[in-house]
Amino acid sequence: MLLGVLVAGGVTVVVGGWLGVVAGTVLAVVAYPWLARRPSAAQVAEIRWVNADLPFAADLLAAALRAGAAPDVAAHCVGDCLGGPLGIRLEMVARALRLGAPATEAWSYLGETEGARRIAQAAIRSQHSGAAFAGSLLRVADDLRSDLLVAADAAARRAGVLIALPLGLCFLPAFVLVGLVPVIVAVLGDVLFR
Repeated sequence: MLLGVLVAGGVTVVVGGWLGVVAGTVLAVVAYPWLARRPSAAQVAEIRWVNADLPFAADLLAAALRAGAAPDVAAHCVGDCLGGPLGIRLEMVARALRLGAPATEAWSYLGETEGARRIAQAAIRSQHSGAAFAGSLLRVADDLRSDLLVAADAAARRAGVLIALPLGLCFLPAFVLVGLVPVIVAVLGDVLFR
């Protein structure tokens, strides 16, 4: 809300007069809902942390299930082991499963990220069809790991592209001053003073 007010105040001051007040007010009304929907830095950091831990958590859940643990016990053990935001979410899943909640409700506590949805879908499919939950979790873990690698590769490629502009802005003037200006001065000197 403060950022919306600052944007409106800035537009009011820059444009000035009644038109500035109207433009600032309209911009504040339009900008506030957009800014309110954006996640905070803490939420973004938590989502990154959860996404980074999800493949490991899926592997641990699969190992616990293959060892014979029930899904609620496996979720509790893995949540206790991991800690952090994903550990807290897994503890909520375990608590809901222990209280008899259906898989759709219990596994929804993992969150709204794509990886959490995949794990929840595997759990729901396992509950309804009797499919092996551990095998599904191993496939989901592999998929999540490959997704993280693809995202990291894309970020590295994007960084390479983004760094080209500042480098070009720094080296182009130097090239012009060191490479082209002496040649142009020499050619103009020969042409004009002959």
